[in-house]
Amino acid sequence: MSPSAIRKHSKFKHFNPVLPRPRQESGQFTLTVFHYTPEGCKEISVPTVEELFTLVQKDMTAWINMSGTRYTAAQQICDHYGIDPLLTEDILSTGQRAKMDEIGDFIYCLVPMLDFNKSQDTFQQAQVNIIVGKNLVLSFQDDPALEAFNNIYSRLRKPGTRLQNLSPDYLCYILLDTLVDNYFLVMEKLGEKIEEMQDLVPDRPNSQTLYHINQLRREMLFLRRTIGPVREVVNGLLKSDSELIGEHMDKYFKNVYDHVIQANELAENYQEMMINMQDLYLNNMDLRMNEVMKVLTIVTTLVAPPTLIAGIYGMNFRHMPELETRYGYFVCLGTMVCLLLVMLVFFRRKGWF
Repeated sequence: MSPSAIRKHSKFKHFNPVLPRPRQESGQFTLTVFHYTPEGCKEISVPTVEELFTLVQKDMTAWINMSGTRYTAAQQICDHYGIDPLLTEDILSTGQRAKMDEIGDFIYCLVPMLDFNKSQDTFQQAQVNIIVGKNLVLSFQDDPALEAFNNIYSRLRKPGTRLQNLSPDYLCYILLDTLVDNYFLVMEKLGEKIEEMQDLVPDRPNSQTLYHINQLRREMLFLRRTIGPVREVVNGLLKSDSELIGEHMDKYFKNVYDHVIQANELAENYQEMMINMQDLYLNNMDLRMNEVMKVLTIVTTLVAPPTLIAGIYGMNFRHMPELETRYGYFVCLGTMVCLLLVMLVFFRRKGWF
C-alpha cells in the first residue's frame, strides 16, 4: 500500500464523535428522482433543488437520490420535507458509525458504503443516509465516485419489475441489500491480498513483509468496526413497529440481517488470519535466528580446539620439546584436523545439524 493510502486510511482512528466535523462540499453533484408505479417508472435528473420541489408529485412514490452530498442542498431538501433537525444534523455530519432512528414520520438509516480502490490497493468508505417516509425515499451519498446503486437504476428502468410494484419500504430493503452485498465484493479483494501475503511470509520474512502485515491487519480491524454496527441497523428495522414498514418486509430484512452476520463473521475470520499470519512471521524470524545462532555456535565450538592448540604452541617459552621435533608441525596440524572430524561426527550423531 502506498504511503498516501496509509495516511488516508489512518485518519479514521483519530475521530472524536464529540467534536463537530465540517462537511466538505462535493465537487460533483447529481440529483436524480425516480417516480415509479406499477405502470412504469419515470427518471428525472434535476439540476437544482428548486426544480426538484416542482417536479416531485405527491401521489406517486418517489426516490430522490443525491450523489455527492452538498450542505446547502441537503439542508433545503430536509427542510422541505419536514425532516427532524436531529436527523438533518446526522445527514450533514460525517465520520459516524452505522445507526437507525425513528423520529416523527420518518425512518432514518445511516449505513457505510465500501468500495475497493485498485490504484491504492485498499478499500475506502463513504457514508450513505437513507430516509423512508410515506411515498418517499431519500438517499444521500457522500462520494459520487463510489456509486453503488447503478444496478437499482437499471431495475427501475425496466417496466413491470417487482421493485415498481411495492412500497418504499421495499426500496429501502433493496438499498440496504445492495450496500451489504458490496461488502462481500470488497472482502473478496482483501481475501486475495491475504492469500498473497500468506505465500510471501515464508519466502521473505523481512521488515517490509511485517510492515504490509501490520497495514493489512489494520484494514481488517477497520473493516470489522465498519460492518459490525450495520447489524444493529437491520435489527432495528426488524423490530420496528412503524407503519412505514409492512409485516411482509420481515423476511426481506431478515435476509439482509443474515448477510450482515455472514459479512461480520468473515471480517472476524480475516482479522484472526492476520493475527495468525503475524505470529507465523514472528515464529519464522525466531526460527531463522535460531538457525543462525546454531551455525555460529557450531563454528565457534569447532574452532575452539585448534585455537587452543595454536595458542599453546604460540607461547614464547624457551623450553618446549615439541617445537624442536622434526615432524612437530605436521603432528600439530593432524591433531587439529582429527579433533575437527571427531567433533563433526559427534554433532552429526546428536542431530545438531
